[in-house]
Amino acid sequence: MKDKPEVLVLAGGLSEEREVSLASSRAITEALIGLGYHVSAIDSADGRSLLDDEGHFLLKKDDNAHIIIGLRQSGCTALAESINSEKFNNIDIVFLGLHGGAGEDGTIQALLNLAGKKHTGSGVLASAVAMNKAFAKKVVNTEGVPTPKWLLFRLTAVNNLKDIIEKIMNNFEFPIIVKPNNSGSTIGLTLVKQSEGLHEALKKAGEVSKEILIEEYIKGREITAAVLNGEPLPLVEIIPTNELYDYQCKYTKGKSRYVCPAEIPENIAIIIQELAGKTYKAIGCAGLARVDFILNTNGNPYFLEVNTLPGMTELSLAPMAAKAAGISFAQLVERICQSALEK
Repeated sequence: MKDKPEVLVLAGGLSEEREVSLASSRAITEALIGLGYHVSAIDSADGRSLLDDEGHFLLKKDDNAHIIIGLRQSGCTALAESINSEKFNNIDIVFLGLHGGAGEDGTIQALLNLAGKKHTGSGVLASAVAMNKAFAKKVVNTEGVPTPKWLLFRLTAVNNLKDIIEKIMNNFEFPIIVKPNNSGSTIGLTLVKQSEGLHEALKKAGEVSKEILIEEYIKGREITAAVLNGEPLPLVEIIPTNELYDYQCKYTKGKSRYVCPAEIPENIAIIIQELAGKTYKAIGCAGLARVDFILNTNGNPYFLEVNTLPGMTELSLAPMAAKAAGISFAQLVERICQSALEK
């Protein structure tokens, strides 16, 4: 009788966050092996194994990522084939190392449910709601969680950027944030300071998603609150070298500084943690999630978005928050596994 469950790490995938997923999955896999779990890992893009015969993670960097991501139309087929592969036969739990796309929007969660496999992280509905930033804002607003002013636009064959620009000009003052409604890692996001930059920003966001979110820009301190099994962890303040905490700052060493626990007044920290807990519950999250806020110059926090599969790399914020709470990376991985097994 095996003493530890069989865990399959599902990695890679077809989203723009493929590279980040591979980095997260490598760290997760190494932790699971160290904990004594029986571990396998596959790339959900094509079902190939990501471990060699000695249990080493094969991909540190995928130079062909752009080619694989270009195969998006076969994405659901690849995911379904991965789940139906023989590698799933004796699996007790699937550890989701995916980020963005079908790995985080409820698609893979639905396929795993149909296959009768337990998985880490949130379920189908919570994943779908969190990935849809505009819908998530509506949900948390009902719980009294404040958000910046926002509008959602859908690109269709009958509307054009000129019409959208006119509506934005009538409803917002600059600067504003333009971003895809259902993408992560700030991919496709632009801070627009003047009307002249709107057209290019909309085009950039539109390359990622046909739904574009326009958001009031609130200058302030970026604070993130990780929540583990419903319990908020110590807050992290993000201090980027760039004006925004963009993709470069997120995944390049030295491009951001992190303070954990965040050096903010205790009463404000408690408020943010309470708002993060409310958000986690309202969305219906499970396991580990991360809720991002902006703290304005008056000390008022505003909800930005919730991430149901936060990064698990050496630069990731949720493991940093866990460490500040006395939870090592391996212990964090263990708790995520256990919460999934207990569902």
